[in-house]
Amino acid sequence: MKFIDEYRDPRLAHALVARITRRVTRPWVLMEICGGQTHTLMRYGIDSLLPPQIELVHGPGCPVCVTPLEIVDKAIRLASLPEVTFVSYGDMLRVPGSETDLFHVKAAGGDVRVVYSPMDALRLARAQPERQVVFFAIGFETTAPANARAAWQARREGLKNFSLLVSHVLVPPAIRLLLGSPVNRVQGFIAPGHVCTVMGYREYEALSRDFRVPIVVGGFEPLDLLEAIAMLVEQLEQGRAETENQYVRSVTCEGNRPAQQIMEEVFEVCDRQWRGLGWIPGSGLRLRPELAAFDAERIFGLADTGVEEPPECQSAQVLQGLKKPLDCPAFGNRCTPENPLGAPMVSAEGACAAYYQYRRPAAGR
Repeated sequence: MKFIDEYRDPRLAHALVARITRRVTRPWVLMEICGGQTHTLMRYGIDSLLPPQIELVHGPGCPVCVTPLEIVDKAIRLASLPEVTFVSYGDMLRVPGSETDLFHVKAAGGDVRVVYSPMDALRLARAQPERQVVFFAIGFETTAPANARAAWQARREGLKNFSLLVSHVLVPPAIRLLLGSPVNRVQGFIAPGHVCTVMGYREYEALSRDFRVPIVVGGFEPLDLLEAIAMLVEQLEQGRAETENQYVRSVTCEGNRPAQQIMEEVFEVCDRQWRGLGWIPGSGLRLRPELAAFDAERIFGLADTGVEEPPECQSAQVLQGLKKPLDCPAFGNRCTPENPLGAPMVSAEGACAAYYQYRRPAAGR
């Protein structure tokens, strides 16, 4: 545990809090993008340790949370087909669609499998050639290389019964949308360390320059996040707007070039719809035309349909940093992890799930 504990040292944490407290002179609103970072902040009470001038809001950094309702409905339709084995990560099973979810499809007899890797889905396709195996390929740039590799391998092997339902999204276009919004409150960003491990942080330098906003690439342990906050506060107090890297043990400026190369070979950039944010130009990935034989939407003729989000769910405001989960009247009563109105309550990285686990009022327990 040595190499984990050193990033959770209470003495160093209090020293970083003192550094922030000495430096801050005015209110600042900071946003962490990654849902994993949100859970660390809530679990360790970092938000309550900071001086009152620092407000933390939570961004659209949970891949499950930003997967649009329309894509979830397509997944449910595929999983309901008798000839399909639908393969997904576990946290997608409870995400509500328009009428049901993948968990209930599985309970009703649908062949829905939970895996930890797209390569598990490939093994299923090899083992049961008589069935169509569809893998739910969601996530940010972090999961895209592995999913790209699965499609590449399927083409190499000539598998005829394997396909991907793709809903990949890219972080920098979403930050650009938030910064360009007339209701934006965010003055500094903690960029997601796992995404930047793959992609580097050159795209974030352009955002800092274009919007005059400081961005710090942060890790996931308590000391990582406190140091990232300290670096943001120092930039803001000095009037600087640069992209800096706190997560130096994992992230380089250029990122992981082999991972980027397999992504570029398999995927192309496209416009993509985000739950709570709408359509964002150039914010997604789709399979290139030469891999159309592995595109589940094309194979099964899944047409786009307009689907409205539940009006009671306020996840759109939460994902944009305009509200906190506790501001939602449904939080903890009509919306719980067992009966979620929206994805942020059911996802392991969702802000609502983090608040439900670590910030629920005592009366709600």
